[in-house]
Amino acid sequence: MLNFDNFEVLTFDCYGTLIDWESGIWEALHPSLTSHHIAITRDKALQLYGELESEAERGEYHEYKAVLRMVLEGLGSRLGFAPTPIELQHFSESVKNWPAFPDSARALQALKRKYKLAIISNIDDDLFAFSAQRLRVQFDWIITAQQAKSYKPSLNNFHLAFKRMGLPKDKILHVAQSLFHDMVPAKALGLSTVWINRRYNQGGFGATPPAQAQPELEVPDLQTLAEKMGLI
Repeated sequence: MLNFDNFEVLTFDCYGTLIDWESGIWEALHPSLTSHHIAITRDKALQLYGELESEAERGEYHEYKAVLRMVLEGLGSRLGFAPTPIELQHFSESVKNWPAFPDSARALQALKRKYKLAIISNIDDDLFAFSAQRLRVQFDWIITAQQAKSYKPSLNNFHLAFKRMGLPKDKILHVAQSLFHDMVPAKALGLSTVWINRRYNQGGFGATPPAQAQPELEVPDLQTLAEKMGLI
């Protein structure tokens, strides 16, 4: 059981946890698929996205805008179409339009009354700035893949966060949706974790590769976490 009073900082993944990236991905991807007459379900497209994104994020670091281009090119190779330069450009910048989950801003504002808040996200600095406007809270630390020059599940991103925050790990609670990107590395580092299982009423892993981890707490959304902490 978690004693919430033991923690000073909540660290968050952003995309999938605070920002509804699956809706954003599909909204940006669907017009290209339709224009090339590709018939594929949303769930299958998200699964392919997860596979291709993970491949693109391994090895040499590329900005996330380049990762998104690589994903769309990979989808074209898998599904038999060639995305146009305009489609590649649009998809690479689509994060700007990805919506926040309806509960994110209010819950973050409630959590901020008790804790310092940090972001540890697989994103570019400029793209996160657009998402931050939707979340309407001041984060105390923002650690991006662009700053770390690596993508989670790399432990490097977390080590950079620890260095910036300067706090012992037992004062940090990591809150995230992706078992693959966040729960597995966080547990390997000895962090306490909360799994925001946004897909609790859906099958499969969506836009993240399959993984197994044992978080201390599972909740369906961020508001539920804030309620359990007695802050809403």
